[in-house]
Amino acid sequence: EVVLVESGGGLVQPEGSLRLSCAASGFPFTIYFMYWVRQAPGKGLEWVSTISDGGSRTYYADSVKGRFTISRDNAKNTLNLQLNRLKLEDTAMYYCAKAQAAGYDSGYHQRGQGTQVTVSS
Repeated sequence: EVVLVESGGGLVQPEGSLRLSCAASGFPFTIYFMYWVRQAPGKGLEWVSTISDGGSRTYYADSVKGRFTISRDNAKNTLNLQLNRLKLEDTAMYYCAKAQAAGYDSGYHQRGQGTQVTVSS
């Protein structure tokens, strides 16, 4: 059974930072691309970032490029997202998700329960 458990969310002021983590289990983590996606109140799911299975390739939505950094630790089956210079519009539930198929960017498929990030002054 695929299990993805996010943590690290919270309340932060604008221009603040947070580090999100996702503990993965139940599948061969090291051969799957992984994603972070988010959902703001009243809006649809928004892709945030992608990382390749080996971690050498990363991709970001324009809205977070230069502020967020995705990383993974394949020895610990952990996915991370460093959020810097947070803005009010970054407020959302953040989810980690695994790719639908192994070995390539096949699109996000299963996701965890999420961790809430609230940016407010």
